Amino acid sequence: MSPNGCDRSPRRRMRRKLLQAVAAGPVLATTGCTWQDFPRLGMPTPATEEAPRILSLWQGSWAAALAVGVLVWGLILWAVIFYRRGRTKVEVPNQTRYNLPLEALYTMAPLLVVAVLFYFTARDESKLLALSEKPAHTINVVGFQWSWNFNYIENVDGRADTGDARADPNLRIVPDRFSRAFPAGAEGVYDIGTPATRNPQTGNPGPTLWLAEGQKVRFILTSRDVIHSFWVLPFLMKQDVFPGQNINVFEVTPNREGTFRGKCAELCGLDHARMLFNVKVVSPARYRQHLRELAARGQRGYNPAGIETSDAARNDEPRKL
Repeated sequence: MSPNGCDRSPRRRMRRKLLQAVAAGPVLATTGCTWQDFPRLGMPTPATEEAPRILSLWQGSWAAALAVGVLVWGLILWAVIFYRRGRTKVEVPNQTRYNLPLEALYTMAPLLVVAVLFYFTARDESKLLALSEKPAHTINVVGFQWSWNFNYIENVDGRADTGDARADPNLRIVPDRFSRAFPAGAEGVYDIGTPATRNPQTGNPGPTLWLAEGQKVRFILTSRDVIHSFWVLPFLMKQDVFPGQNINVFEVTPNREGTFRGKCAELCGLDHARMLFNVKVVSPARYRQHLRELAARGQRGYNPAGIETSDAARNDEPRKL
């Protein structure tokens, strides 16, 4: 103890710092969330039937990383404690040039971990990207600097002779393998936003994409300028939006009503941070009413989907529908 009463012992100072770190850990881990949120490990509450699969993969990856971390930390502490010089009194311990079992272990163990993670990732990816033969709804999401356009490929008036989305020049870039699923008589409606657009209910910035609860929707992602990324936070997945290249497509089934946030997840230029949008999940009847409201406002037809794709890109990676 120093004359001024301060503890100068290195061991005591280290012990104090360790106790502070242990006490701060739970506070940092739970800041901004409740104990009910903690098992999701930072992920939002899932809002689609497909999202729990992604959440399970996320939690499993964390569990595997924690198991590997505990093993590595345990080996480090074991070596530090039992092979320290003060315990053995040996200046230079016996030197071992090689140890075949140990070398085989630290070669095979990482390969096994990677193989297991690859298996579960490939399994879940194939399920998440599988396409149905006839989704209930199809929406062409168009990214552009600096907002979003939503082309609802729908037969709004219920007549089969008032529109043909497959023949519409604004949707010409959509490959045949996807356009075959367009509904008959789909004259369509659209909604387009700007960075200044706001959701009237929440005040959140960006245009609002409407979806029907409990009905599968297919997103066809296209761009007019640069690469964007379509990300709805509680869907727990996102897909890149390419201009003039392969067109990404995926399907989800919203299972929870509400208004959720979406954003561009790809750095796309000066105002990338303003490329926000909202997703409003409502009942199927309210969704149909919204389509009629868009038509009544004169927002009929489709806006241009984006840059024309090359023949090679249009025919790349055919999918069995």
